Amino acid sequence: MALFTIDPQTCNQDGLCAAVCPPGVIDFSPGALPVPTADAEAVCIRCGHCVAVCPTASFTHREMAPADCAPLSLQPILSAEQCARFLHGRRSIRVYRQQPVDRATLARLTDLARYAPSGHNSQNTEWLVLSGREELRRLAGLVVEWMQQVQVESPELARAMHMERTVARWQAGHDVILRGAPVLIVTHAHAEDRIAPSSCTIALAHLELAATSLGLGTCWAGYLHAATAAFAPLVAALDLPEDHRCLGAMMVGYPKFRYQRVPTRRPARITWRLED
Repeated sequence: MALFTIDPQTCNQDGLCAAVCPPGVIDFSPGALPVPTADAEAVCIRCGHCVAVCPTASFTHREMAPADCAPLSLQPILSAEQCARFLHGRRSIRVYRQQPVDRATLARLTDLARYAPSGHNSQNTEWLVLSGREELRRLAGLVVEWMQQVQVESPELARAMHMERTVARWQAGHDVILRGAPVLIVTHAHAEDRIAPSSCTIALAHLELAATSLGLGTCWAGYLHAATAAFAPLVAALDLPEDHRCLGAMMVGYPKFRYQRVPTRRPARITWRLED
């Protein structure tokens, strides 16, 4: 089957498909139908921009047809003011209600996050979703064990990451590792995939923002992520697929408190190099 087909009855020969193709594998000449380049089969990244941009639904890629793709409104979903309120209102949530998050809600959340961009359209982020307070407390305890090891082996790093205080608070009964969150979501990918770290970070950022629409709060589990790079017992407990590594982790749950205002932030530090 050809990489893509064009409906000659409806194609208006505007060349939009060729103009937006990231690797440039669509040849277009005015007055003719688009055709694949000689290397299109090998170079195409299957991003679907060609199908998505066609105003007449004339472009069908072998891996997706116009009917497979949800329509988009031409109007912006958020105004600039609404977007600002949404982004400024984002908070890292560290206190959660004692309420579980059901599987359907978590599935909806990861489904939203899977539309995040990824390098070369690799879509290489994989997810591990964990719940259960005893299980998450066990993982948090392993992070504390790692911290105690770091305090002995790398005291400067331990001081920089405030590990002594964190361990002391844990021992006093305060979970400052996973904050008592009911859910932990871990991103992972093949350890040799050089694109995966940025892809997984972007996917988690999308998940963090999408969580608000479902009434959820999130917080990046930085201590746990750091521990997975050096503490074998924690890696074993996560039980990721062979040759995979953890590339990010996020606590998820229903916020216990509602924030009333936006805290201040430092001004953006920008170097402008704009053409006059």
